[in-house]
Amino acid sequence: MIFERLQREFEAARASQTQEVCLDNEQWNDGLLATIRERVHMEAERKAMQSSPVDASILPMCEFHDKVTYKVGNKVICCLEGARIGIQYDTFFAGEPREQYHCVLESKSFLEKMTVLEHTIPFFLPLREAENDLLSSNAMKFIDYIGELLQSYVDRREQVRLIKDLYGNQIGELYHSLPYHMIEFFLEDFEWLKDGNAPHLTEKWMELTSWMKMARFQIFWIQMRKNQPLDKSHKSSQTSGTKMAFYLF
Repeated sequence: MIFERLQREFEAARASQTQEVCLDNEQWNDGLLATIRERVHMEAERKAMQSSPVDASILPMCEFHDKVTYKVGNKVICCLEGARIGIQYDTFFAGEPREQYHCVLESKSFLEKMTVLEHTIPFFLPLREAENDLLSSNAMKFIDYIGELLQSYVDRREQVRLIKDLYGNQIGELYHSLPYHMIEFFLEDFEWLKDGNAPHLTEKWMELTSWMKMARFQIFWIQMRKNQPLDKSHKSSQTSGTKMAFYLF
């Protein structure tokens, strides 16, 4: 499978590195990305010359023989064989590691635009749209955006799991879109809205900082319901309660 193959390739690239450079946000810029692109193409040309008996005799020893890996935030950027740039994205939730994702970029020459050669990013995330909109004009922004996209997806997914664990006995049915940007669930019982427990529930959700919009909407909904009489006489065709839908971005 592609994940296992890319995982092995990234591990081999990091094992053979001569240096790993940790960058802060200011050091990660377009100039550095251009240097990385130049490095992978120079290394590809050097290996091509090595394979030729004539060219190998005139091949100079140069600094491009060094294998450098760059780490910035949750991204690890490697120079891969064949003039390719590999980006490994590490994701986390509550300080614990989650999945790793990979994206491999290539270009025919240093002057040509890069394209996505292969990846392990979930198909339902807008990778191709980002490639069309960003990669040719601002490759660094594309790389950063994909990292944010993946981390946000993992955050939303894990938050839904957390809600199931904490409030599963109050939730009858729960549905979500594949990227977890739309959540719909059915509440079996409204008692928690009037018995004083609502602030506790709101506090728990407010700790999920990347879900701030959802938490604020939840607070507003509770405040609107707290001063209204509880109506248990309303029934749908299948069950009683209310449906609540949230859109997360």
